[in-house]
Amino acid sequence: MEINLIGFMPALLPVALSPGASFTLVMSSALADGRKGLFSTLAGTALGIYTHALFIGFGITAVIVSSPTVFGSLKMAGTIYLLWLGVMLIRSGLKTKHIELNSSLSSVTVSKAWLANVLNPKAIMFYLTVIPQFAGNQGGVSNYLTLASVHVAVMSLWLIAISHALIFSAKNTDPLRLKKYVNCVGGLLLIIFSLFSLIESVSPLLYQL
Repeated sequence: MEINLIGFMPALLPVALSPGASFTLVMSSALADGRKGLFSTLAGTALGIYTHALFIGFGITAVIVSSPTVFGSLKMAGTIYLLWLGVMLIRSGLKTKHIELNSSLSSVTVSKAWLANVLNPKAIMFYLTVIPQFAGNQGGVSNYLTLASVHVAVMSLWLIAISHALIFSAKNTDPLRLKKYVNCVGGLLLIIFSLFSLIESVSPLLYQL
């Protein structure tokens, strides 16, 4: 069986279009640095998606998930990192009334966006459990990279459209107030995502006790 792109799209769209860590980071970056911030965050997220594809293609992800200690440590690192990003966004949002729009805390760089995606347990599990179902019987790194390219394309088109609408609306409203709202709400969402991930990690341990 070859790559099943038709079947892949219904499985991909809810993941690519739903508000998550990448969505929050892109919105904040678009407000802070305009198109430069937008494309830096998109580039980092895209690199993260390709990293997952390579890991699953070479069997690295399966090895990581098979070790509860390694995967648990990875999930914890991802949770802490997203919590930190969330706090930074909230701090940036709260300080916007005192500073210029483009002089806030350091923007989300390519490396930060990449790390946020690579350490995201939901992204790891998506590429481990969902992607192989559409990569063909033989699988192969090239097939996974092809599906990752579709993922990147759909995600990029969606986030570019949304962020352009956000930038355009900022020109007709108070950009500082909009930045404050987006960063505070986005930071809060990142913290909520992180806490849910933490609860999912700790719940099995508490159940055993």
